[in-house]
Amino acid sequence: MVNRVFSSSSAGNLILNAFDRSLGGILKRYHVAAVSDVPPGAGREFVVGGRIVALFNTDGAYYALDGICPHAGGPIAKGTLCGAVVTCPWHGWQFDVTSGRHCLNPQLKQPGFPVVIEGDQLWVELPTE
Repeated sequence: MVNRVFSSSSAGNLILNAFDRSLGGILKRYHVAAVSDVPPGAGREFVVGGRIVALFNTDGAYYALDGICPHAGGPIAKGTLCGAVVTCPWHGWQFDVTSGRHCLNPQLKQPGFPVVIEGDQLWVELPTE
């Protein structure tokens, strides 16, 4: 898992907290929301490329995870975000949004996706099938 910040380009583009490119295949970029749509300390759920994606803002850093909890299919984005830990609202499973790792069992990992900021817009990169 890679968690790094790339410097901005001359076009003003910035890739924040890019997850490892081992997601497989080619990544396709999808527009998700405006930066203002995901306030600090919050998560929001979006349908992106036919899948549910949870997008989180932890003090201005954006992270995207698969939006379906692996335990019982709960909506992770609708859970409580405390720092970098989100708690699924259905049964309390907790994940670190910066890595996707389950907080009690690090062998469990929620898939994460690169988030790109262009101007005031948020984009998520998902693997193509």
